[in-house]
Amino acid sequence: MAADPHSREGPKGSPPADTREEGRAGRRTAGWWRRKSLRFRLTAVASAVLGAALALSAYVMIGVLGRSLLATIDDSLYQRARDVVSLTDAERLPDELTSPDGILVQVIDGAGRITHATTGTDRLVPLLNPGERAAVIGEDRARFLDGAPYGIPHMLRARVLSADRGLTVVVARPFSEVQASLTTAGHVLLVGTPLLLMLLAGAGWVIVGRTLRPIAALRRGAEEITDTARSRRLPVPEAHDEVHSLAVTLNDMLARLEKADARQRALVSDAAHELRSPLASIRLQLEVALGHPHGQDWQETAEGVLEDTMRLARLAEDLLALARLDERGGALGRREPVELDELVSQTVERYGGTVTMEIGDGPIVIAGDALDLGRVLVNLVDNALRHTHAPVAVALRVEGADAVLSVTDDGPGIPEPDRERVFDRFTRLDSARSRDEGGAGLGLAIVRETVNAHGGAVHLEDASPGLRAVVRLPLS
Repeated sequence: MAADPHSREGPKGSPPADTREEGRAGRRTAGWWRRKSLRFRLTAVASAVLGAALALSAYVMIGVLGRSLLATIDDSLYQRARDVVSLTDAERLPDELTSPDGILVQVIDGAGRITHATTGTDRLVPLLNPGERAAVIGEDRARFLDGAPYGIPHMLRARVLSADRGLTVVVARPFSEVQASLTTAGHVLLVGTPLLLMLLAGAGWVIVGRTLRPIAALRRGAEEITDTARSRRLPVPEAHDEVHSLAVTLNDMLARLEKADARQRALVSDAAHELRSPLASIRLQLEVALGHPHGQDWQETAEGVLEDTMRLARLAEDLLALARLDERGGALGRREPVELDELVSQTVERYGGTVTMEIGDGPIVIAGDALDLGRVLVNLVDNALRHTHAPVAVALRVEGADAVLSVTDDGPGIPEPDRERVFDRFTRLDSARSRDEGGAGLGLAIVRETVNAHGGAVHLEDASPGLRAVVRLPLS
């Protein structure tokens, strides 16, 4: 069967065109809303909620007011009817009934004749026929009555009570007063509610603007922070609110970034300084050898260049190790069971008689990276060998829930005020820790950061004589 050329359905499996158009219209509306400022959106949402609340409140108030006025009229009708019934039963009802409150009264006998009535009330036609009177008495409540057939241009509220001797008392009151009151209240609310909403929306616009002013100040402060003004901080508002907490948090973040940047710059500067010495030495040796090739001892030149090259290689390895630690942000590259006693034993054996070893009984297992832990021990032993005369003593034992590794030498030691500073990068305390002896001031920094990544701690203490490095690592 041929397809209808006027059909709005798309290809098979695709939604109808009307659905696609509605989807695009919804996306355009959402995009328009998202493009508006936060101040506009907050004010609009608050105004919409407030407008709905005011409209609902006005509706409820009109309803409550109408019911309250209606209940007042019904009470007055019932009280008036009870008074007339009491007078009728006591046969003291006057011939002329007065109505100072505007209530219409008719007393009707069993034959349907009006025996008494207030001035201005029809004395020939009852307000309610016999059936209606019986229905109102049975309902025991007032009802509305159209007053036009009786020459009364208002809606009436009527109540009927029975009296003795077959008499019936009908009371009614015009409902126009209540209608006028409700109409007036509705007009006031119809005009006043939008004005109040506009006033509150304006107040909300101002309040939201003042609330967001600190955020605008934060934005301007952030724009002023550049690579040449890194030490600047964002303005912190006086009010201790969420914006204050945000500003404090951002300033703390900027301080950490500035510290990290300064540390990185210092690392680059120190690394360049450390690289300059061996490169200058290699260049000088090669220039001298090339300038005097016949009188040059090439074996000695090669050995000197090799020594400086080894220094460059060790420095490059240390820098790469620090770069990996910084990249991981203090976390381990891998975490696996490591038998620390076997790792210490294998590492110490490579040093021969220059290092002695004492390991406690039983396997000592921790969770961590075996390569990084091996570097920790190598750095500590190498650092101790540069300053000792007797063999370096390595000991491993268990204390409570920790494995304790210590490396002891009998060198000159380190003054107590400087024992924390030596863990900083590129730190040397005296001429004994010279570049010519192979130390670049990175070994202990790598030890500290690696041990911290394993959840442990390292410190230096007096060995009397010499120095002892103590590493504590949590057992697995």
